[in-house]
Amino acid sequence: MKFTILTTLTTLLLADLSGVTASPVPLEQRDVFVPPVTFPKNGTVWHIKERAHVSWDTSNAPVNITNPIGLILLRKSNIGLPVILGNGFSILQGKVEVTVPWVVDGDDYQITLLGDGGNFSPFFTITGSGVSF
Repeated sequence: MKFTILTTLTTLLLADLSGVTASPVPLEQRDVFVPPVTFPKNGTVWHIKERAHVSWDTSNAPVNITNPIGLILLRKSNIGLPVILGNGFSILQGKVEVTVPWVVDGDDYQITLLGDGGNFSPFFTITGSGVSF
């Protein structure tokens, strides 16, 4: 009895699918967008706990971006840090305000702007903790 029911269900399913054909669905072409960071730049000084901004050039943005959601991370001495300055924003907005984190003083900081790809800012300074090494 179980075999008969299973055979009947299989026959019905296959009959329902007999007119279905598979054809590829064209995908929308998307481009990787790596906008250059315009701020902070060399000579910029950020002070801990203050508000600052990060900006980037969106003038050459393609129509279809692979990943339009941005993330900004902090780097020191060419090493990425697990410090998130901003996330969840549109990479097309070109500017985000951030709070400068409590970090050791240094003139070898960069931000990493992520969306489709990663792009580093020039080196800049963060000061105000009184700690350096």
